[in-house]
Amino acid sequence: MNIGLFGGSFDPIHRGHLALAHAASDRFALRQVLFVPANLPPHKQKQPLTPYIHRYAMAVLATEEDRRFTVSLLEAPEFALAAASAARTAPVANYSIDTVRRLKKSLKKLDRIFFIIGIDAFRDIAKWRESRALLGECDFIVASRPGYSLRDVAESLPQELRPPAAVTKPFHKQPAQGDLVLPGVSLHLLEGVHKDISATAIRAAAAQGKPLTRWLAPPVADYIKKHGLYGNAKRGTINEPL
Repeated sequence: MNIGLFGGSFDPIHRGHLALAHAASDRFALRQVLFVPANLPPHKQKQPLTPYIHRYAMAVLATEEDRRFTVSLLEAPEFALAAASAARTAPVANYSIDTVRRLKKSLKKLDRIFFIIGIDAFRDIAKWRESRALLGECDFIVASRPGYSLRDVAESLPQELRPPAAVTKPFHKQPAQGDLVLPGVSLHLLEGVHKDISATAIRAAAAQGKPLTRWLAPPVADYIKKHGLYGNAKRGTINEPL
């Protein structure tokens, strides 16, 4: 079975996320897409985040109409606390390599994981923890957009997986589309699904009391309004019981 793994802060989850998940499901016959809200994304450790429980709830509301979509607790706070307790350290960030390995323990040997990611995030893949191992653990579906070439994608790989410059040089004329299969990595480039939606802009619009349904599923927009998220209330707090 083909399974998509789509992680992120989802603060909030928006129509761009859903469009990518739908396109990936259709193109690569994904029987299931797991949306995995991160409790503590590594690249946002110093930024305020809406509490995990709210981001998880919004993801559930946004995905409830598609049977292929499931919101996973793979990066819920309890996993970070358990790992920290075992190591006798403070809670650590959610690293994708740990999430993928945890997921694999629950799957069958023939199940195949497709890691769904936008091209902007993929450009930093070489900086991720155990990036070479992560690229070998699963296929990657990279959502492309205009302005990126196949060379940009190849040169984003860790040095030890990157093709020689002589090989990638002609790639700069080729748009980031199709497949790129190299020893230790399988990339599938998904073009035509980019939506210019910014979570930062959504939060700013919410703070100003503007309508949000152009970017969000109506249940998510209602949830934000009901709980006062992104408004005058300080982010990082829970304003009322769920």
